[in-house]
Amino acid sequence: MSSNNPPANPGAGDEGGWSGPVAGLARLVDGLRRDIDPLTTLPARVDELAEVLARLSETVASIATRRNASPAPTWLLAPTNPDDTTALLDDLTAWLAAIYLRYPDGAAVLPDCWVWHPDVVEELVWLMHAWSAAYQGPAASVALAGDWHDRQRPGVVRRVRQNVGSCSVERHQTRGGRPPLTATAPAVPAHGQLAEIAAWWATARENCPPEPAGQSVNGAHR
Repeated sequence: MSSNNPPANPGAGDEGGWSGPVAGLARLVDGLRRDIDPLTTLPARVDELAEVLARLSETVASIATRRNASPAPTWLLAPTNPDDTTALLDDLTAWLAAIYLRYPDGAAVLPDCWVWHPDVVEELVWLMHAWSAAYQGPAASVALAGDWHDRQRPGVVRRVRQNVGSCSVERHQTRGGRPPLTATAPAVPAHGQLAEIAAWWATARENCPPEPAGQSVNGAHR
């Protein structure tokens, strides 16, 4: 005798005992959960990237600060302590032998009296430090090295050639009663009238300036 009673668990199947539309909905929910699970770590990854970016910004700022805080020394305003000037010349001459004089054009125009010319020493000091920044500094780069080769070094060579290229040690010596060529500090023109000019510019710049002392208007000596 057959029974008309329905089974206790109708539609039991693989999807937790459900089949048909309910099973499909369960599969959809499960798929969405698998797609969303990887996104749960996204906020943490964004925070991590933000931290990396902040550290990178601090590093760049630190490099720029160090670079700006380390200017090249100057020979023209070097300390009056002989130990300091000796150390500076020692470093410079070592660099000249190792780097600068390796370039034929630089060696050809550097006179043997170069150290008697403060302007030449000044040029070579900054060029040495530009080389160091390009090759050894915290911001050393191919671009800086290229600029040193293409613009900075040729510029110094050109100015040395123009200014002292024909000079020699003999010209700095006393020969035949001729006074030696010495590198003395130049006198600033009109130094004695600086206060007068300053007062005129501050209080009466719309009027005619004071006449140069010791000269007439047309430039002839009084």
